[in-house]
Amino acid sequence: MNSESKRKHIFISHHHADDAQVDNLTSLLSRSGYDIRNSSIRAKPANQRRLDKGLVSDETIRRLLRRKISWAGTVVVLIGQNTHSRPWVNWEIEQANKQGKRIVGVYARGGTRADIPDALEEYATTIVGWNSKRIMAAIDGTENLFQNPDGSPMQPTYTPTSGTC
Repeated sequence: MNSESKRKHIFISHHHADDAQVDNLTSLLSRSGYDIRNSSIRAKPANQRRLDKGLVSDETIRRLLRRKISWAGTVVVLIGQNTHSRPWVNWEIEQANKQGKRIVGVYARGGTRADIPDALEEYATTIVGWNSKRIMAAIDGTENLFQNPDGSPMQPTYTPTSGTC
């Protein structure tokens, strides 16, 4: 595999409390030889202050997120402890579906089936455990597995329709 085919442009949808898990995910894939380009928005202190003060409107955030999702070939949803309760995560998944993106759920360490966001239940192309081979096969589109956090098979609640870009 050449270096260009190992470069992946992804958007990692996540709860901002899981920013460290995003770093862990990109590090895991980098150690496996992949060049991950992540366009997601991180909870930097300056960004959080602007949001807390109401200096950034929801429409501005939606416009920015649509562009970042559009740039990515795949949207990866990091399934952490509180992911299911985050309205922006569900919005990002719905937007990815509207854009025809491949939507890959990845359980973060400690993530459970109960943590899967509603929109991911509806639109996921695949959901896999914390395993670099499985995650990259899911991103590449060579495997469309649905797994529980421990890697055992899981029955999807719908028929996936997304493809690869």
